[in-house]
Amino acid sequence: MKKKTFFLVLMLAAIGLQAQVITGDWFGLLNVQGTQLKIIFHVEQKSGVLTATMDSPNQNAIGLPIEEASFMNNELFLNAKSMGVSYKGIANKAMDSIDGTFMQGSAKLKLMLARKEKEKKIVSRPQDPKDFPYYNEDIMFKNNSAGIELAGTLTLPKDKKASKIAILISGSGPQNRNEEVVNHRPFLVWSDWLTKQGIGVLRYDDRGVGKSTGSFSDATSADFADDAEAAVNYILSRNDLKNISIGLMGHSEGGMIAPMVAAKNKKVEFIILLAGPGVPIDQLLVQQMKDNAILEMIPDDILKLNIETTKKTLVYLKKNNNQNKEELTKGLSDLLKIELEKYPKEALNGTSTDDIIKSEVKKYTGKWYRFFGTYDPGKMLEKMTCPVLAINGILDCQVNCKNNLGAIKEALQKAKNKHFEIVPMDGLNHLFQKAETGAVTEYNKIEETVNPAALTKVSGWINNLK
Repeated sequence: MKKKTFFLVLMLAAIGLQAQVITGDWFGLLNVQGTQLKIIFHVEQKSGVLTATMDSPNQNAIGLPIEEASFMNNELFLNAKSMGVSYKGIANKAMDSIDGTFMQGSAKLKLMLARKEKEKKIVSRPQDPKDFPYYNEDIMFKNNSAGIELAGTLTLPKDKKASKIAILISGSGPQNRNEEVVNHRPFLVWSDWLTKQGIGVLRYDDRGVGKSTGSFSDATSADFADDAEAAVNYILSRNDLKNISIGLMGHSEGGMIAPMVAAKNKKVEFIILLAGPGVPIDQLLVQQMKDNAILEMIPDDILKLNIETTKKTLVYLKKNNNQNKEELTKGLSDLLKIELEKYPKEALNGTSTDDIIKSEVKKYTGKWYRFFGTYDPGKMLEKMTCPVLAINGILDCQVNCKNNLGAIKEALQKAKNKHFEIVPMDGLNHLFQKAETGAVTEYNKIEETVNPAALTKVSGWINNLK
């Protein structure tokens, strides 16, 4: 009996030693539809039990819970049930790399993990500028109210003489100054083109991204508007740019932020909305769901359930947005529990309703979503009296062209704005690439970053301003 007990102690000690060896931070790059997503697993041992959390910095997701973690016979297994995500991999003898598979739903993707962070591999696109025949300056400016510094790049014609400058405001999610997505750098291409047409450009890393300080995950669209206004104030502070006309050019959510800034800062003399929202955001999100469902061929019965659930959730959020997080969490959880019972089991992809509710409630109760999901862009657009250009790709499946351009036009007419132009762009998607369907999955497959028709329209419009 003593020998068996001794053997058991030795076996448990060996398991404990293995767990200690695997602890630490593990870094990997997940290739998803041509883009590289940074994944970090934080593995710890607490009271003899292996625990883990996951970060996906590119998606602004930090500290995601992993409910199950084990390491046996050099195999690491991590299961984030609430997200329907799992990882299984074999560690090498040196314990400095793990060769494994990242699984979410039916998708299985190879994911190598290492103790040290890997640099993202950048493959040049045809429109990425190869040289810069103009003035190029890396700058830092302060948002004093937030106590942060933002890092950016200022470009001007070679002689530093420009009568107009556009400040670029990125779309949703943590973005660097080039608005990099699926190995495209739209803001780099826009900046290069506009500067070559004699227009100054300031683009900057979002707070908490690149060389900018602050926290992205704690911010709302209103905070990002403060950052954009700090960029305006920076331009105003420079003696060499005293007489320049300042404009804001926002893409997607950035097109929502630009009017927020222009409505209170009359130093902004023009704005450009690149696929900017015009309808209330809850309506935009439902339409986005419909448009993407067509492209993804989601069954009609599931789409109907998705739309009903989303509408009810967003209505609840708007009506109860003044509640504290605990009250809102309970209310949304109760609502989603009722709605998810209507779904056929196979539609949940093996994920429990409790795990889905936890994941959805965490999203809806976050600071950013509580602001964004309940916002009506029309309220600020109705205050715009400066020149406005709004362009949208007809194939845009994220910001519906017809609905949003129509709403923008209506709001500007209410504002009695006498200098605006609304331009639907044939065959272009949300990034203003020439596309076949407009589906998000096409973005990476298209070598073009921004279609020349969009570039030409914007630069011509700015240069024709008086």
